[in-house]
Amino acid sequence: MKETTKIAIFRGKEIRKLVYKGEWWFSIIDVIAALTDSSIPRRYWTDLKRKVSEEGFSQLYEKIVQLKLPAPDGKLRLTDCANTETVFRIIQSIPSPKAEPFKRWLARVGYERVQEIEDPELATKRTRALYKAKGYPDSWIEKRMRGIEIRETLTDEWKKRKVGGDREYAILTAEISKATFGMTPSQYKKFKNLERENLRDHMDDLELIFSMLGEASTTEIAKNRNTRGFGENKKAAQKGGKIAGDARKKLEIESGKKISTKQNYLSQSPTGRKLTRGKIS
Repeated sequence: MKETTKIAIFRGKEIRKLVYKGEWWFSIIDVIAALTDSSIPRRYWTDLKRKVSEEGFSQLYEKIVQLKLPAPDGKLRLTDCANTETVFRIIQSIPSPKAEPFKRWLARVGYERVQEIEDPELATKRTRALYKAKGYPDSWIEKRMRGIEIRETLTDEWKKRKVGGDREYAILTAEISKATFGMTPSQYKKFKNLERENLRDHMDDLELIFSMLGEASTTEIAKNRNTRGFGENKKAAQKGGKIAGDARKKLEIESGKKISTKQNYLSQSPTGRKLTRGKIS
């Protein structure tokens, strides 16, 4: 099953989670930060691991797995993670008035994963609902969902063509972005003044459209040329991105406006503001 990384929210706190071997695995550091309000959750977790080990819960510790999750700088880093059952046991070692509400929240999130396995369309529906709740307009949501589908098609194609994992995916994605917008994703995030946020969640309609064009073009080139391995797919990524980049430049000349905008959705109010070309209204 494809690994999927998402952010869940518990009482305003972000909990990174990852689908691994068909179930949700949660960042233990994030769980501790949500339950304890510790200013240094990593140190709290180090102390808790020592305590758990001393109390003879070695079996619990053995169930913790290091998985790659996005760090504040946007890079994927190995992070201690636990599945729902193990997180429940860890919570028992944390004295917190939030423990019971968190258990209920965790049970619901775990159940949602079971539902999504039985009916994959539920995951899409929940994603749409989340964007809607954040105030994004329907027209933007449609493009974002289409972009997610195109991205998944591309990564599936890379997997078939022997591209090696997340690191190489990130390099190829950077090649597409650089050819499309003249910026790598990390440079684009700085341009938009973003940190941990998902770059595409802060793109407007035209930025999303050109992102999709670059990735869809790359997929088509890889298929038709039957590219194999990282080297050949890097060339396909550059060519696919150039197709989108040339189209972007032509539109900018004809319209007299730049496609890439510094605007983002960080200043959205709870009622939702629409991001428009050049300003937030």
